[in-house]
Amino acid sequence: MKKQFRVGGMSCASCSSHVEKAVGALPGVFGVQVNLLAGSMMVDYDEVVCGEEDIIHAVEQGGYTAAVSDGRNDTPAGTKEADDDLSEMKRRIIVSAAFLLILMYFSMGPMLGLPLPALLSGTEGALMLTVVQLVLTLPIVVINHKYFTNGIKTLLRGAPTMDALIAVGSGAALIYGVYALAQIGFASAAGDTETVHAFMHDLYFESAGMILTLVTLGKFFEARAKRKTGEAIAALMDLRPQTATVVRGGEEFTIPIENVQLGDLVVVRGGQSVPVDGEIVEGRASVDESALTGESMPVEKVVGDTVIGATVSKNGYFILKASRVGDDTTLSQIIHLVEEAGASKAPIAKLADKVAGVFVPVVLIIAAVTAVIWLLLGQTVGFALTRAITVLVISCPCALGLATPVAIMVGTGVGARNGVLFQSAEALENLHGVQAVILDKTGTVTEGRPVVTDIMPLGVEQEDLLSLAVSLEQMSDHPLADAVVRYARERDATVRRATDFQAAEGQGVSASVDGIPCMAGNRRMLLKNGLALSPKAKQVGERFAAEGKTPLFFAASRQVVGVFAIADVVKPTSSAAVAALRALGLEVTLLTGDNRATAESIAQELGIDNVVAEVLPQDKERAVREKQEQGKKVAMIGDGINDAPALARADVGIAIGAGTDVAISSADVVLMKSDLMDAVDAIRLSRQTMRNIRQNLFWAFFYNCIGIPLAAGVFGLRLNPMFAAAAMSLSSVCVVSNALRLKFFAPTPKPEVKSKPVIVVPKEEPTMTKTIQIEGMMCAHCADHVQQALQAFPGVSAVIDLENGKAIVQGALPDEAKLTEAVEKAGYKVVGFQ
Repeated sequence: MKKQFRVGGMSCASCSSHVEKAVGALPGVFGVQVNLLAGSMMVDYDEVVCGEEDIIHAVEQGGYTAAVSDGRNDTPAGTKEADDDLSEMKRRIIVSAAFLLILMYFSMGPMLGLPLPALLSGTEGALMLTVVQLVLTLPIVVINHKYFTNGIKTLLRGAPTMDALIAVGSGAALIYGVYALAQIGFASAAGDTETVHAFMHDLYFESAGMILTLVTLGKFFEARAKRKTGEAIAALMDLRPQTATVVRGGEEFTIPIENVQLGDLVVVRGGQSVPVDGEIVEGRASVDESALTGESMPVEKVVGDTVIGATVSKNGYFILKASRVGDDTTLSQIIHLVEEAGASKAPIAKLADKVAGVFVPVVLIIAAVTAVIWLLLGQTVGFALTRAITVLVISCPCALGLATPVAIMVGTGVGARNGVLFQSAEALENLHGVQAVILDKTGTVTEGRPVVTDIMPLGVEQEDLLSLAVSLEQMSDHPLADAVVRYARERDATVRRATDFQAAEGQGVSASVDGIPCMAGNRRMLLKNGLALSPKAKQVGERFAAEGKTPLFFAASRQVVGVFAIADVVKPTSSAAVAALRALGLEVTLLTGDNRATAESIAQELGIDNVVAEVLPQDKERAVREKQEQGKKVAMIGDGINDAPALARADVGIAIGAGTDVAISSADVVLMKSDLMDAVDAIRLSRQTMRNIRQNLFWAFFYNCIGIPLAAGVFGLRLNPMFAAAAMSLSSVCVVSNALRLKFFAPTPKPEVKSKPVIVVPKEEPTMTKTIQIEGMMCAHCADHVQQALQAFPGVSAVIDLENGKAIVQGALPDEAKLTEAVEKAGYKVVGFQ
């Protein structure tokens, strides 16, 4: 059977690996999958051979906590626990730093010429000064005791981690300090001032305190990153409305969302979120699905259409029949994908952990062998012990431990200063090896909201068309209307009086503007009201649609007077960012839930060859997985809820800062300025940081390769532990100085951005317009006959006003006699021209 457990105390990939090994070693356990992100563990086991208590005991033996979970109703792991971890880290940092500062004054102060109390000065005060340093070091050791307990455990299990490295390094410095304290005490009692003077400079308590404090600071950043990551699933769950309005027995009841059952009739009004997945059985509405599908435009839903939970009804009213509830809804599936992707990520084995597996045992063996050899050579126990401890002190992994975290801390700081937030050290490490970048469209490479891109006046001046548009659309709350009004007002269009406003859902709006009947909408609305498109208007609408834009037609006095093209336009820096990504040798793919025509148009504008369109959230996650199965490391850049599974699945998830909280908390990197060009800088910075880390590690290893044999006396020199400590400090200074070079990182120059997008207004060829008064038209068929007769002339379009007995013709018009002849041949009478 499979059962889920909650696991506490895990802070890194090494922890989750240890838990997996401990539980996997139990008899009857077939498989273990630990999710560090969710703080959970799924175990497949034979309950006859192995029980829950055995699994929990195995986890606790490894130094962690465990409890059975039902897998459904738990708060996403990491939220409260990560907050507690963060608070504890802050407390440890504050206490450690406070004692370390005082300790550094007493240990390093005399070298800098700082005064000490007479009781602690000179050879006479050496013993008391040593005791004071030990007393100041002990609180740092005690409050950070986890490194010693966990490190010793992993050392005894034969799988040492960074904790073991820390325990050995700081422990060696502490032990030698205690040894020096004992020597100073014995020498003081014997009046041996020379020995006292020698050992009073061989105290390494500050080394122990420094190592523990710096490592705790690094753990603090890890704890903060874990808390951010754990918020992803909680944010997804918060998207669901807490209640739903259902119809039972002919009455409406508001019930908790978890009580909605299959087949329930659920009422959704304008402005509300859809509670569950279902099919509309009554009403209609405009539904914003951008969070789940990536479609930038609201979708008109009518009876028979499917709606998805967590989408938003912009206007209208409908009743749906619940087809998926609880854990079966689309949103729940997305939550599951985020959890699964987090669990299936390959654990990131820290380089320092790998090194510790060899370095720590080797150093311990070298120290022991050094002591034995010197004893066999006839040296005293004190001499041999000094040489062995000198080996441990000079091989103290301070430089090795600083090589990675210091470079990462500087790199993340530089990134934050340039608008790039790395959520974890792993993100900075992983990003440098990315080979393919997958870009979401809506809100990532585009602005994420509809804007007017083109306008085509037909028989009217542009100023008159803008005035009509803003007067008509200002009373609508539709996103397309917002785009038109915003565009018209930016150009100071005159607002006229509009009355009798009506909105036809899925079609458009109509009203009387200064007493003239006007309408704005799609082609379906025009046809429903008996307005035929002229060849010119039809051609323009088709061209806009082919370019991936939405054509919006405006009519006055039953005559089409203009067409607006509306689209989600590309951000000013997106094209340059794509070019920069390709220049870095990366494969770029555009991935979107939007329609293919729009996606192809955007991709062509950006210079992207690979396009995947019309995909659902699970398809986006699958697209990332397919790239990974090809052996490529993938970075996913997105901003929507629908991107969360793909962001979690990718080797590195990069979220646009203006995107949803879910996308941001699911991602490893956040672009705070919502500029795609910052993704280029993130990758460049990651590569430079990793190059810096490799340099640091090289010099740290080089130092150890020279220093350890020197300390052991291989070269015939008796290295004093004081010089070993100085060499150790110098190696740390070199590592830190090299890491600080990252501060000179320069962001990629960005293209000049204009304050307003350039709107292309196509020019219309001059036309003539006439109105013909006609008698005898009685129905729509009559109107069609007259329209066909008039449009038989080349270059002529005709709009028939059946109610007022008129025909409005425009284009390259023949003389009135020929127009009259054409109408009368169709069986109707011309009574005049205007």
